[in-house]
Amino acid sequence: MDRQLHGRLDELQRNPYPHYTRARTAEGLTFVPELDSWLVARDADVREVLRRPEDFSSANALRPDVMPAPAALAVLGGGFGGHPVVVTADGAHHQELRAPIVRGLSPARVAAVLPYAAERAAELVDTFADDGRVDLMSAYAARLPGDVIGRIVGLDPEDVPALVHGGHRAEELLFRPLEESEQIAAAEEVVAMQRLLDAFVRTRHADPREDLGTELISAVAVPETELTLDQRHQLVGHLQNLLIAGHLTTTALIGTTVLHLLRHPWQWELLCAEPERIPAAIEEAARHDTALQGFRRVTTRPVTLAGTELPAGAALLIAFGAANRDPARHARPDEFDITRTPVRHLAFGFGVHTCPGSQLAREQLRITLEQLTSRLPGLRLAEGTKVTMRPTLIHRSPERLELTW
Repeated sequence: MDRQLHGRLDELQRNPYPHYTRARTAEGLTFVPELDSWLVARDADVREVLRRPEDFSSANALRPDVMPAPAALAVLGGGFGGHPVVVTADGAHHQELRAPIVRGLSPARVAAVLPYAAERAAELVDTFADDGRVDLMSAYAARLPGDVIGRIVGLDPEDVPALVHGGHRAEELLFRPLEESEQIAAAEEVVAMQRLLDAFVRTRHADPREDLGTELISAVAVPETELTLDQRHQLVGHLQNLLIAGHLTTTALIGTTVLHLLRHPWQWELLCAEPERIPAAIEEAARHDTALQGFRRVTTRPVTLAGTELPAGAALLIAFGAANRDPARHARPDEFDITRTPVRHLAFGFGVHTCPGSQLAREQLRITLEQLTSRLPGLRLAEGTKVTMRPTLIHRSPERLELTW
């Protein structure tokens, strides 16, 4: 990808909404060179794709926006992975990979972790409550979700910061243009994360517990038998994908939710006065500025979508963020309004690939807003600071969120 195309990709990722509007109003589908994909932007079309996984495969869901250099790929070759994970699998294999995650994130498991999540959220707010100023992203949003998903998986709390950092580096490596030296450094940190996960897999296989990590391992390996190298590769890839989805998406959602509430002070004040509106505020924030803007799909045969004929092997970006602002489904779609009557949105997907961790994410948002509205009702965006969105369609959020009170 040349430098000019990199620049256009960066612009699109930081503010994709004008592109979505053009694509929704165009006849048929729009091909976007920066994404090397057909953009599916209308709510009805997105839902049609997600209803037909046999025609629109998830095999390319995590295809890099920017292919790493050969030297970085060589470093990654010394790590673990290479197997399909739940978001890139189809059919029976997808159901097989998804089943232990669904069990591990059951309503009972989520309920069991909520006291810890609430306690941890309060501890994090304690660290800055008396300071009068904070970057919410680094001090809170980037920390709570990793701690919570780590607790559910059964990770050693001392390992969680390194695993969260490795997840960020994996995202940068695959979705951001980096100089070759930086790609190599990122690849080395991803491999270090994978080795931590491999050690966890081997330890937990030898000593099963009541946690999601054990659920995943038991679905792949028979207890009291030695793990094969192939099983270790499969499990590390599975855990890496689960952890990245489990913390980066929720981190992003915390950031965008607080950002938009504070950009609309009357809505923040309303929420402080009427905290029973918190669930509706979460749904509106998820709809208005979706953390996971979209996933890729690839056609398995020639198909026609929105009047556009596509050959087998055509790449598409299924834009949840565009569908969630489709005026055909949502009134005043570009307005942020926590008092609107919620209409079912696509922020957590739809169909067989619906996010199994959506309830856990919502609960962490609820806890966060309860903490902030009750303890820091005077919260506001710091004057003179510009909020810049991260250049990604995978976990859209502010790079920093400077707040005062």
